[in-house]
Amino acid sequence: MKLIPNKKIIVHIALFAVALFYAGNFSFAKLAMPKYISPSAFILLRVGSGMIFFMVYYLFFSKERIKQKQDYWRLIIAAFFGVAFNMTAFFKGLSMTSSINASVLMLMAPVFVVIFSAIGNKTPIRPIVYMGILISFIGAALLVDIFHFSIDNNVLMGDILVMLNAISYAFYLFYVAKLLKKYNAITITTFLFMFGFIMVLPVGASDFLTVEWTLLPNKAIFSMIYVIIGVTILAYLMNAWALQNTNSTTVGSYIYLQPLLATLIAISLGIDSLSIKKIGYGLLIISGLFLINKEKN
Repeated sequence: MKLIPNKKIIVHIALFAVALFYAGNFSFAKLAMPKYISPSAFILLRVGSGMIFFMVYYLFFSKERIKQKQDYWRLIIAAFFGVAFNMTAFFKGLSMTSSINASVLMLMAPVFVVIFSAIGNKTPIRPIVYMGILISFIGAALLVDIFHFSIDNNVLMGDILVMLNAISYAFYLFYVAKLLKKYNAITITTFLFMFGFIMVLPVGASDFLTVEWTLLPNKAIFSMIYVIIGVTILAYLMNAWALQNTNSTTVGSYIYLQPLLATLIAISLGIDSLSIKKIGYGLLIISGLFLINKEKN
């Protein structure tokens, strides 16, 4: 897909912002979860808030109609893999395994995006894209300390859930791209959250009702606002818009930036420290992204 230069830059800025929001999620979400709100209740809060925002915007400013009945079923499928199952598997898995394991397993997502794209579109992937994915994977894996990755009976189920989340998200990026060729990003995102809310409501309703909202400290409130506005509304909207203007392989490749940005955020908060090795790993990630975007799939 050919873009005018300025639009290309905006696409990459949007994808960088999405990666930044998700990277911050690793540090900021824990300010509220699980001490003040359970994972399932947090998911319901995210999806419910996103649904309200996008429905209001859609009803007042968009009102684009779904053209074909079968597209509703496609939207339901996209909502399951991109919202309901994706979020549930990740938050539940993260609560059962270590952050190192989760970070490493999430690096599988861009690889599966390439696999789904190659199979679904029946088009070969350029060697330079494979090289870029490999270089970014090595950099990201070293950054999250892959050598301390472990699987044992206590965390195995959590690892499986995070892995399923990565596969689910990868399939969503590939699958929803077809819908975004027919409809506006706001329209697609609105229906994704509407159907996703119906799916997560039975899972998180009971925990949501037990949250002591009046007793929440400022850090927990900040955490929820960050997740709702940044990780949910802005990230999903910018991701959908980027998918309309580039391919799913490029969008998926930005997942490799998340460990780098998460490390920088941790350093800024005084949780981590900067080193020459981490700078080198970051340069590997950026080099891989450059190769992936040098030649479009």
